[in-house]
Amino acid sequence: MANAKRQWPQVRSMMQCFEHWFGPYPWYEDGYKLIEVPNTGMEHQTAVSYGNGFRNGYRGRDGSGTGLGLEWDFIIVHESAHEWFANNITTKDNADMWVHESFANYAEGLYTECLSGKDAGARYIIGSRRGIRNDRPIIPAYNVNDQGSGDMYPKGGSMLHTIRHIIDDDAKWLGILRGLNETFRHQTVMGSQVESYISMQAGIDLSRVFDQYLRTTMIPTFEYRIDGATLHYRWNTVVPGFDMPVRVTLDWPQLAPLRPTTFWQQTTVRLPNASDFRVDANFYALPKVVDTAARDKQ
Repeated sequence: MANAKRQWPQVRSMMQCFEHWFGPYPWYEDGYKLIEVPNTGMEHQTAVSYGNGFRNGYRGRDGSGTGLGLEWDFIIVHESAHEWFANNITTKDNADMWVHESFANYAEGLYTECLSGKDAGARYIIGSRRGIRNDRPIIPAYNVNDQGSGDMYPKGGSMLHTIRHIIDDDAKWLGILRGLNETFRHQTVMGSQVESYISMQAGIDLSRVFDQYLRTTMIPTFEYRIDGATLHYRWNTVVPGFDMPVRVTLDWPQLAPLRPTTFWQQTTVRLPNASDFRVDANFYALPKVVDTAARDKQ
């Protein structure tokens, strides 16, 4: 009991954070409970089963490799996030399980942000990418009771983090997260409804972004070459029509927006050295230097 009592300040802190980002806790009438169990843990509506040994991290480990995940109890934070995404908004088909797990993974970064600031939250999400396997798509076939890749956790969380930076307006992003839980409150939905809602509220067609990260195993590759003061660049290994904006170092050390397509484009850069070029890590993409011959091929 003494161990359990030590966790309640963290529960209060987490609830304040999640209510800020996601809106009011959906189950005030029924309360909130932690139920100690012999397994690690599981989400249940209003009652999180808990077996993490009253330690921070996941059984004392931090999956992000940053150390930030050791500042809070993984099971309490991750499973409680499901009260909004899984229990408040529930998917009709297991193929859309990403709606549950991607948002819960992303919530871990948001809680880190609540504790330690926006940069820390971003470092946690970026660090969590080391768990991505890209073994198979996150969304499998529908109507066959199938679940996609376990990448629905870290890759799905990174997708949401990327979308936040595509929108580049935290007030709007906050409104989208809270609006999801208000619009679909206590409903079962298809993942496509969540995708459409985010695009509509963002005022940006994000359909190809969702297709890229949810329906393929390809990492968007930002191919580039720097010749003197000229940057040549394009997207490769992407779905047709992919034109996701991204931020890069055009004028050192500031980041500036670009909107690459699958065709080669060019712009001017002002860098001390070509090796100083960076793609903003908040976007889940793979930078790759290419040679001149590859650049000139279409």
